[in-house]
Amino acid sequence: MTQKIIETIALSRHFGNGDTLVKALDQISLTIHSGEFSAIVGPSGSGKSTLLHLIGGLDQPSNGEIRLSGQAISQMSGSALSHFRRDHIGFIFQAYNLIPVLSAEENVEYIMMLQGIGDAERRERTHAILKRVGLAGKEKRRPAQLSGGQQQRVAVARAMVSQPDIILADEPTANLDSQTGIELLELMKELNEQHGMTFVFSTHDAKIMDRASRLIHLQDGRITTDSEAR
Repeated sequence: MTQKIIETIALSRHFGNGDTLVKALDQISLTIHSGEFSAIVGPSGSGKSTLLHLIGGLDQPSNGEIRLSGQAISQMSGSALSHFRRDHIGFIFQAYNLIPVLSAEENVEYIMMLQGIGDAERRERTHAILKRVGLAGKEKRRPAQLSGGQQQRVAVARAMVSQPDIILADEPTANLDSQTGIELLELMKELNEQHGMTFVFSTHDAKIMDRASRLIHLQDGRITTDSEAR
């Protein structure tokens, strides 16, 4: 039996109040086990990015609880939550979110520097992961010297290099051409299968849905269906 790695209990996120109250998420209860390759899907405004941000500790719920690897992150203080995110969660964003003044290898190394990993191990892991995502020879280039697809490869490498429990990917293929998106998804699927990394996507991209092992459909802040992909 695989371990419960993400659990949300009656999770809600509301914005505004009174007549302007918007229930972005409404009583979401969800369990994801280690090694899953899951996608949270739904139309714009369904709440999928809000749910992903709550799971990642980037936002606070209005009500309910979030447990990651058994830890109740919704009850953590700011510094404890920051340290938990650093050590247990990798993020891949639609906009890449690379540091523009740092090279590809420096962007990847940065999280390991915060974790206190030594220079030699950082360099070894950085070069290995950049080679793995097809960027060998481009380690010294800054984001502006890389294509969109290459920048997203750096973002994928950065998310995976610290070997987190969970990788959260918010519309990771939205700014990529179709072929580049497919190549990156195949890479992430391969890493999921080979290393048991847990991936959770928020998306409306059919390419991700086709590759996901589980589809969690949201509509108006509620789960409408939750099924194993065929």
